[in-house]
Amino acid sequence: MAKTDLITVVITTYNRTDALLAVLLGLTRQLDRYFEVIVADDGSRDDQKKLLLDSPLAKALKLTHVWHPDVGFTASKVRNRGVAAARGDYIVFLDGDCVPEVDFIARHRALAQEGCFVNGSRVLLSQSFAQQVITGKESINARSAAYWLVQRVKGSANKLSHLIRLPDGPWRFQREFSWKGIRSCNMGVWRKDYERVDGFDESFVGWGHEDADFVLRLHNAGLIRKNGFCATEVFHLWHPEAARNSESQNAQTVRERMSSGIVRAALGYSQVRINDDVQITRLG
Repeated sequence: MAKTDLITVVITTYNRTDALLAVLLGLTRQLDRYFEVIVADDGSRDDQKKLLLDSPLAKALKLTHVWHPDVGFTASKVRNRGVAAARGDYIVFLDGDCVPEVDFIARHRALAQEGCFVNGSRVLLSQSFAQQVITGKESINARSAAYWLVQRVKGSANKLSHLIRLPDGPWRFQREFSWKGIRSCNMGVWRKDYERVDGFDESFVGWGHEDADFVLRLHNAGLIRKNGFCATEVFHLWHPEAARNSESQNAQTVRERMSSGIVRAALGYSQVRINDDVQITRLG
């Protein structure tokens, strides 16, 4: 991908602006500056929206805030609404609790390839260490190997793969569909391919496996998965697990679709929306 091609970063969030601000801080420190930021907000409270929109980080990034009312966990819908506001031809999805390293955008740009999507990975941070990052007591961007070795020994981080930068190559390709390691919290896809499969399927409601369905349909459309480990890792800030009441049904839907060859979402990005209740605030 050319250095002049705009990348759109779509960040999902919900009532956790303190963690989101740590993510935005990481984005302000990027070595590759040619990107835009869209916060796809799944119904955060007014106080959380104000905290975000009044922050110097949001203004520095000139971000776009896309919000819809809280009707439960509807990550698919809010991601689709975020992409609808995007200007870039390449979309990088990031969760609002995943802090990017300073070369995150640069590495995604380097791995972007026609006919492929990039499946990133993450480093899990402990509860106490994550809280230090959120409160600004710890800065985790561009730290030394010695620093991270100490954190690993202390149990603050679950692995050290983010210290290694491996080059691009065919060895990153995964041509068969696999659920293992699918991370919509860190994923890059060309917008034309996103539109080809009609985005995320909004019939998936509640936590779980809407990302697996998205990857399955990309695979059925002929796209090749590229794994971004040792290149695009993000630091995942600890949080309690979300309610998983719908996980079994969502997983069963994906299993049924695995033999169907389905490409386009049942209720996708391109659907006609009547009386859409989305609110868009642009700071740029």
